[in-house]
Amino acid sequence: MAVVTSAQTRAPARALPLLYLGAAHMSLALACIFAGIWPRATAGFFYHSWMLALVHLVTLGWITFSILGAIYIVGPLALRMEMPARRADYFAFVLAVIGLIGMVAQFWIGQFPGMAFSAATIALAVLFMTVRIAAGVRRARLPAAVKTHIVLACANFWTAASMGVLIASDKVWHFLPGFVLSNVFAHAHLAAIGWATMMVVGVGYRLLPMTFPSKMPSGRSVYASAALLEAGVLGLFFSLLRGSLWSLAFGFLIVAGLGVFAAHVVWMLRHPVSRPVGAPRLDFGLIHAACAALSLVASVAIGLGLLVTPLSPRTLHAAAAYGVLGLVGFLGQMIVAMEARLLPMVSWFWSYSASGYMVPPRSPHTMRDRLLQAIVLGGWVIGVPALAGGLFLESARLVSVGAWSLFVGVALTTIDNAFVVSGS
Repeated sequence: MAVVTSAQTRAPARALPLLYLGAAHMSLALACIFAGIWPRATAGFFYHSWMLALVHLVTLGWITFSILGAIYIVGPLALRMEMPARRADYFAFVLAVIGLIGMVAQFWIGQFPGMAFSAATIALAVLFMTVRIAAGVRRARLPAAVKTHIVLACANFWTAASMGVLIASDKVWHFLPGFVLSNVFAHAHLAAIGWATMMVVGVGYRLLPMTFPSKMPSGRSVYASAALLEAGVLGLFFSLLRGSLWSLAFGFLIVAGLGVFAAHVVWMLRHPVSRPVGAPRLDFGLIHAACAALSLVASVAIGLGLLVTPLSPRTLHAAAAYGVLGLVGFLGQMIVAMEARLLPMVSWFWSYSASGYMVPPRSPHTMRDRLLQAIVLGGWVIGVPALAGGLFLESARLVSVGAWSLFVGVALTTIDNAFVVSGS
């Protein structure tokens, strides 16, 4: 009889992470469909209610829901963290979905009182989840530097969500001081960099060595990326609110934090370990991660340029392209890269658990459909630059090409994920 180890008894939850990931895929697919059908509404000035609906489908629906779903899997597998799915977690998921649907619908019809209420609803749901994540990480047997990244990401979400609710409420009662776009940019950067990017970096320190595979970096240098990113994003948040010239300095701090993480990734690549038997030479997950890194480099270059360039119609177009490269090209495609490796791995665990740990399943490296993966990669490689270029050039045709290419990518990823999960 097989002996069940303590690691096997902590098999990740199944239903709830799949619900979150399914809702995330649906959110991005809807955003692509709307942009593909109405490209002229997307290609113009970005600060209007329809565009804000699409942005929140990406930021809250695709990125945040994917993070929350993945944490139920990454926690037990990579973070040595207990993350069981409890009844309150399912309630939080339902509340988050209701809040997202309400936000997008109210943005779409321009009813700001209802939108503010929906923003508070989803903020409360994700607040509950981030408190759970932070508490679980603090108890986990993890290097303190990795814990720091994840806990700071959760704390940054609380601030970003509070600012988002204030901005939504200001649409009704008009009480916030300062320039409205400055408030929006401050909120967006705290959410995208402080919450999503900090979480990607923190989890990446544990997940990337499992993906390459390689040794895991350690030591005090891992703290540096957390300290630099946190100092930079908080400083940028307040300097954007106040219109301060210090924003450029804080922007460079963020770049320095990302540079430290990039240096650790290079270190991982230089310290490989033996590849698992059956691992393919062409790893589509790593290719997606490399494409995401290229988008990050491009978005950083544009972002620093925007901090020193006076506001004008041209810089607003560049800001829209910057948002696409950062949110969709970097964070969005990193999610695809994560799912490419994570879902086969957890499906293997689920299958092994279902057999009572008696029958080892087939290798996770053989679960993916290679043709679907190739088409998905093509959809993202075409879609991200086309969408960014379309927003910069105000080209409805390019926006349409980018949106439909990304739709093909997300739709086929969903189908491929369904094949992987159904096999477990």
